[in-house]
Amino acid sequence: MLDRIKSLHDEIACITAANKDEAEELRIKYLSKKGLVSKLFDEFKNVPVEQKKAVGAAINELKNFATEKINGLKEAFQSGHSGAEGLDLTLPGDSISLGSRHPLSIVRNEIIRIFSRLGFVVSEGPEIEDDWHVFSALNFAPEHPARDMQDTFFIEKDPDVLLRTHTSSVQVRVMEKTQPPIRAIFPGRVFRNEAISYRAHCIFHQVEGLYVDENVSFADLKQTLLFFSRELFGEKTEIRLRPSYFPFTEPSAEMDVSCSICGGKGCNVCKHTGWLEIMGCGMVDPNVLDLCGIDSKKYTGFAFGMGIERIAMLKYGVKDLRLFFENDVRFLNQFQSAL
Repeated sequence: MLDRIKSLHDEIACITAANKDEAEELRIKYLSKKGLVSKLFDEFKNVPVEQKKAVGAAINELKNFATEKINGLKEAFQSGHSGAEGLDLTLPGDSISLGSRHPLSIVRNEIIRIFSRLGFVVSEGPEIEDDWHVFSALNFAPEHPARDMQDTFFIEKDPDVLLRTHTSSVQVRVMEKTQPPIRAIFPGRVFRNEAISYRAHCIFHQVEGLYVDENVSFADLKQTLLFFSRELFGEKTEIRLRPSYFPFTEPSAEMDVSCSICGGKGCNVCKHTGWLEIMGCGMVDPNVLDLCGIDSKKYTGFAFGMGIERIAMLKYGVKDLRLFFENDVRFLNQFQSAL
């Protein structure tokens, strides 16, 4: 008996009706006085006493299930209309909110586009690096402060495995595998063990560049960076180069651009100097070329590097570096670009 009840339950679960007349036929078939469910109640008197409780409960449950199922089918046709007829199909649909590119991606793509016009190609490398590519091949002395734990994230206390602190490591990899002429830029994410504040972060993004060939001079470097600055900040932008020091370039310089906000007259953003520092640069040290397998007596080159966050802050007037990492939609929706 229980098997028949279960079989009938499965059958009712699958019934459908195309119209209200078919729904009424189903009611008569299952729930009328001579219906299949009613017959089960007639046969209940022949069930053994020890099974009456279980069988009675099952029959009642089946009747309730069949009633709900068939009533539901009938209600669907009660009004004589399909559900779609109550909709106004002329109403406009809900607009889909489109996302926008992250401001760092916008600036990164714009930088790549400018240098690609000068023949620079894009090269990328691993974020987990070794000491050779991050420090030793770039002429860092063993006692150089940048190797200290307060600046570099080492992995599992292994002094030879670390998170890269600059994308110069990709420059080394390119020079090891490619003979000049080399003209490439190296965008990527880098890591330094610094306290997070409105002007510093332990994660940031860089774009570095490298040009190695015969007879490359400091004048080539200056003209390249002048072209880049005017393309990015405007044709009236001026640059200045101040002497500096980097282990992998000699001579080295810090490059400033004239403040695009005040036109070089002086404001709070440029600290009333009229200039904003955006990158470091210089001629590739001959030791670096030799360490990478390039003849420093035949070839010379220049390199430069800039922080994408720094450029984005200057370009968009963002005063807090942390905004680039918090994924606040209200902040991100302000930036639109097809790049």
